[in-house]
Amino acid sequence: MIADPSTLIVSFAELTLPLYRYKSQFPYGFPESPTGIAHGNSPPYNEKEPYVAKETTQDAGIGDFLEYQASPEEERQLLRKLDLFMIPIMGFCYMLQYMDKLAISQATLLNMRADLDLVGSQYTWCSAIFYFGYLAWSWPTSYLIVRLPLGKYLAVSVFLWGGILMCHAACESFAGLITARFFLGVAEAAVAPGFGLITGMFYKREEQPARQAAWFIGNCVANIIGGVIAYGIGHASSSLQSWRLLFLALGAITSGYSVLLFFVLPDSPATASFLTPTERTIAVQRTLTNKTGAANASEFDWSQVLDTVKDPQAWLMVFYTFCVNLANGGLTSFGAIIVEGFGFPAFKSLLIQMPIGLSQLVFLIITAAMATYIPNSRIPGMILNVIVAVIGVVMIYTLDDAHKVSKMVGLCFVAAFAANIPLMLSIVSSNVAGVTKRSTISVAVFAAYCVGNIVGPQFFLASQDPVYESGIEASLCGLVLGVFFLGLLITFYIWENKRRDSKQGRVVENSDLLDLVAEQANKTDRQIPSFRYVI
Repeated sequence: MIADPSTLIVSFAELTLPLYRYKSQFPYGFPESPTGIAHGNSPPYNEKEPYVAKETTQDAGIGDFLEYQASPEEERQLLRKLDLFMIPIMGFCYMLQYMDKLAISQATLLNMRADLDLVGSQYTWCSAIFYFGYLAWSWPTSYLIVRLPLGKYLAVSVFLWGGILMCHAACESFAGLITARFFLGVAEAAVAPGFGLITGMFYKREEQPARQAAWFIGNCVANIIGGVIAYGIGHASSSLQSWRLLFLALGAITSGYSVLLFFVLPDSPATASFLTPTERTIAVQRTLTNKTGAANASEFDWSQVLDTVKDPQAWLMVFYTFCVNLANGGLTSFGAIIVEGFGFPAFKSLLIQMPIGLSQLVFLIITAAMATYIPNSRIPGMILNVIVAVIGVVMIYTLDDAHKVSKMVGLCFVAAFAANIPLMLSIVSSNVAGVTKRSTISVAVFAAYCVGNIVGPQFFLASQDPVYESGIEASLCGLVLGVFFLGLLITFYIWENKRRDSKQGRVVENSDLLDLVAEQANKTDRQIPSFRYVI
């Protein structure tokens, strides 16, 4: 452990050999040191060639990285800078993603189904096929986000999704629309898992729930303003049909934004261009205590995939995600039709959906604040949100048409469970160690998200339009099962933490950088004795 400045005056071999090994264990290599010397560029150790004991400029640079102690004020300034830069970038992108996802539901109120002669279950399949594309690209994404510069890969994905959304405007038949929807799912598959990984790279475990929730606010904003935008486009004077204009406008904005993302979205803390060399050093140091990111992010480790398969938490996350998205798939795609079925006019239904976004925002803020300020409250907060959603579905299912306002309140309650997405992402980034394992679980969770969204709309039968009794019943069953699997997950974490405490004793946090890196050397959470799960 380097505590005395005199230890910096050592032989070049004694200092660089362990660091050369540790370089391969950092997610993206060492950042540039505060003195301006790039770390990790020393030549490999040659045991046949002796070195005299002397302090070189490069020795001092590596020593600066290991010994540099950030003051609390420096760390607060860095955190503030990260929040002001990273959160708006990701939040606006996520807002665009959800607005684009809602567009097909809004297009139904702009006469798309009649214009394309969609009959029977064809609209249902146009909704579901999106998630087939999402699912098909989930596994390649888990590999590519490890192998490629993450920020650049996400920016290219956003550009493609915007272009494909614009292609929706050229569709003339069911075949054209279903093809465009499939490839839109492919293009969007990387965004949410990628943002989750970026948040885990830049923020400490205790900081992550609030930051995951902060960029997820874009989802709530999309719910609030998406209907207003669709309403405005629906009343615009144009030679194009309104629904085609909607896809063109949203797609053009998305592709344009991707150009900005390409240049500003960082690949890692070590290469973030908006940070100074000193800030990059602090950014890497401060997240070492997460014990989740010391694996080599440029190498895909198949042993960590096997570890994922054997891990109960992975399966419980997958089962929970599948179940709650039985509700999400149907209510997202058929939400506008359901609101119209409450007795509201078609165009007014676009505006009446605004409170759904506000409700989601309220529950997001409540549970994110709980997770940030109350220890071990992430999963209890998720359970609360799903229970509120269950109450909402029961209101929709049991109230008659004379209570359309109350049924609309129920639909707003249902939106509460969507606030669990950032909390689930924060659990993955906090409770899963090993870059390959974390990316694999992220993609597995989003694969379950896809399957749930594929299966859910199948219960919304065309013969039951616009009430969809079977769909509402399936949504209710899925949400109840979601509460069950969250209960099992919290039980597993409590049991596993107690088992580790009884075996190794309670954890005393280590602040030595070399020890932290060595402890995490390409290991998963199941292989790190001092790892404890957050609840």
